[in-house]
Formats: sequence, C-alpha cells, structure tokens
Amino acid sequence: MTTQPFLLGSGAGFSGDRIDAAIPVVAAIAAAERGGAIIFETLGERTLALGQVARQADPEKGYEPLLEQFLGPILAPAIEAGITIVGNFGAANPPAAARAIARLAAAQGLAPRIAIVTGDDMLNDPAFAESTLWEGDSGLLTPSAAPIAVNVYLGARSIADAIRAGAQIVVTGRVADPALALGPLVAHFGWDWDDLDRLAAGTLIGHLLECGSQVSGGYFADPGIKDVPDMARIDFPIAEVSFDGAAVLTKPPATGGRLDIATVTEQLLYEIHDPAAYLTPDVTLDVTGVRLEQSGKDRVRVTGARGRPAPDRLKATVSYPGEWLGEAGISYAGPNALARAELAVRTIRERLAIRGLSPRLAEVEASRETQATRADKGATGPAPKRTIGNLPAALPRIEEVIEPASLICPCGCGVASVARTDGATLATAQDRRRPQRAAGHRACPAARDRHRAPEVCLPVLHRRGDPGFGTLSPDHGRPADRGDARPGAGQQICRSPAAI
Repeated sequence: MTTQPFLLGSGAGFSGDRIDAAIPVVAAIAAAERGGAIIFETLGERTLALGQVARQADPEKGYEPLLEQFLGPILAPAIEAGITIVGNFGAANPPAAARAIARLAAAQGLAPRIAIVTGDDMLNDPAFAESTLWEGDSGLLTPSAAPIAVNVYLGARSIADAIRAGAQIVVTGRVADPALALGPLVAHFGWDWDDLDRLAAGTLIGHLLECGSQVSGGYFADPGIKDVPDMARIDFPIAEVSFDGAAVLTKPPATGGRLDIATVTEQLLYEIHDPAAYLTPDVTLDVTGVRLEQSGKDRVRVTGARGRPAPDRLKATVSYPGEWLGEAGISYAGPNALARAELAVRTIRERLAIRGLSPRLAEVEASRETQATRADKGATGPAPKRTIGNLPAALPRIEEVIEPASLICPCGCGVASVARTDGATLATAQDRRRPQRAAGHRACPAARDRHRAPEVCLPVLHRRGDPGFGTLSPDHGRPADRGDARPGAGQQICRSPAAI
C-alpha cells in the first residue's frame, strides 16, 4: 500500500484494436520511473462466443487472436519498468493465453509471473440453472439449442489479489471492463472493499479508459465542428490517479488526438444506462456529481464519483448458435456527414501507410442527397454519387487498420446486412435486431460473491522452450465468506509438468 500517485494506461479498447497503440503508452509510463499498469480490454459478448467456438475446435485457442501482436512490442519494456499488464485477452481460454504469453516472454529472454483469473465460465455450472432472464431480453424467443457460451461478469478483487501476490501479468476472462483498472488501483493504494467512494472513483477511471482512443478524440471527431488533429496517430489515454481517487486524464506526448472536457464528457456518458446507478460487480457508480476541469493541454482532472453497494445479482451473457451471418460496416449520415466520411477515408489511408501496408483498393462513393430530399425536389432515380476516396479490399493483416476504424475514425453509425447461411454462426444479446436469434443476459444469484482467488504462475525452467502449466493442490482453501460456486477454488502455484 502506498499513497504515491499511480499511472494507469489503456492498451486496447476491443478485440482487433490497433496493435501499436500501447507502445507510446508504455513508454510514457516508463519515463515517469515509478511503475504503473496498462490494461487491455478486448472482450465483447460476441467475442466470447467466438472464443468458445475456437476453443472447442482447438483446446489451445479461444483467447484474443492478436494477443502476441498486442504484447510482443511492450512486454520487455513494461516488465523492465515495473508496469503491470492486465487484460481480459484470456477470453474463453485464459490458461491457454497464459501459456502463449509465457512462450512469447521466453522467446524474449523473460520469465514474468503470470496470474490467471477464472470463474466467469458458467457453461456447465449448476448455478446457471438458478439464473433468471434479464427483463430487457424478455421478448427473445426461447432457444432450442444448448448455449455456446455463458459468462458472468466478475469484479476486480481477484485482479487485485493477483497483483498483491506478485503477478506481473494478469490474464482474465470475462470481467467487467472497469474492473481491469480498479484491480491495479486497489492493489496499489490498498483501498478497502467497503470504501465505496474510492471504488467508484476507480471504476469511473476504468470506464473512461476502457475504450482506448474514444476518450482521446477518436469517435468524437466531426470536421469543422469538433476537429481532432492527426487522427492517424491518435493515441490512447493515461490516468494519473491519486490516493483519494481523483485522477488526471492525459495521453502520451507527441501523439495525435485531443483530450479535453468535451471528449471526456462523451466517454463519461458512453453506455451509461442510469448516470446515478451504473452497475458493476464491485460498486454501483453514481456519476451525477462528477466534475471535469481542464488542467492543461490534453489534461483533464476528474473528481466527484460516488459509490453505493454493488447489486446482489449480476449479469451473465448467454450465447446460442444461430443461422444468420452478419456483415457490418460504418456509414455516415446527418449534418456534416460527407466531411466525416472523407476524414475517415483519409485516416484509414494514413494508417495503412504507417503500418506499411499496400492493399488493393476499392472506391468509396458518397451522395450529397438522400432519396427523401430528391423526392422533395421532384427528382427520380438514385441520388448521384461521387468518389471520395479508396478503401482497402480484404487482404491478410488489413484488419489491423480497418477494424479499429470504428473507434479512431469520426463518429458514424453502424449498419448491417444479414444473410441466411447453413453454417452455425453466433447470436448474442448485444444484437437485438432479430430476436429469433435467441440470446440474452441473465441475472445470476449471489454473483457478486463469485470472487475466485487467482492462479499465480511463477516463472520456471521448461523443457524444449515450451512452457507448460501443471496444477498443484491449492495452497489456500476457498474462503468461507466467498460463495464461489466451483469447488476447490483457491490460489494455485503453477509449476512445470516435470515438477508435478
């Protein structure tokens, strides 16, 4: 425990995010020479379902596909600078992700202490039978097939325990996004789990960091109205957190984007159902009294979060097989749409150049008129279009640039078309356009007590350079006051197979 301010940065905002974004963040935190942490938020409801499918096909898959690309450039600098790495990139298979990280580290001559947080996977858990369908999904059809994935949103306690036990890297499955930030903060400051206002402050910081460049101007941009400089080099945020929970949001120097009261306000309200009651596994966050103050260029001070007890029941996402294949994209409509679309094209092209990619390009067209406005003028036929730029056609590695465009490019709106397919694809509660896809969220009894002590994997020598993770008997039994539904949960010290 210490009262020294803590530096906490964002390394990813979703699966498939920019693989180079964490490099300046780690460099900036390391330059302060006082350690810190960087979080990778790479999970969505769909991502977990896809991870389970991948794990069923290959027991060593099911984690974030870009895991090695995310961590490869920053692993050595982070460990050397005392920067803890925390990520939900374990997805459906945290142990396999830990083994992949250990192999990556060994190739760089490193042997970090890796912790695995499990307990979110309820696919075969008897407790699932006690869950109830969330009222917001009550209109969904009853699924006929067995679920592909069932994951409950865990809190920050296991993450904090793992860091206190000496973990340098913490790999989780489904935890609440803000928990990735709250865990390192509790471990650093020694906050009490009953100190609701500080837990709320840490949760708010996690909420502001979790979407990467959204808070530093990415989705915020609107040319001529909300201008954001150097979009192609926009970088991710860093929070300078004080013992009392106050924080200053900033970003690495000499990077693109902007960070001010306007950008932070937009992210503050992002995906907030009730500003007075943002529910998480650790605390109920009230942001109605939050104050934002511009304290310098690209520096915003955040105070005023308030907390109340966490809910007794928490969300679990349930995903079922479906028979629809979705195709999504980003479109631009409304005031200043053409300028935003043109900025998006320029940003993607600049990102391609930065990444050294030379794909085959397809033309992008735009219309200044809608069919409705043409009808008002008495015009018939489709609206005339003009070419505004070129975007890459599908090629290997191109997702490194195109996928993150949804966050680093100016605000647009998602569109989707669907087609019937014979192959079983996935449906989750996030996609409510077609209720026949039968998926939903459930409330799990006593879910807030599903704290699971982490498995801390200590570095050991491995044969043939392939780290193996065996499991010894738990060193610590399951605490009586933590109603983990899985028997035998405890802190497990992992050794090489030869040691077991």
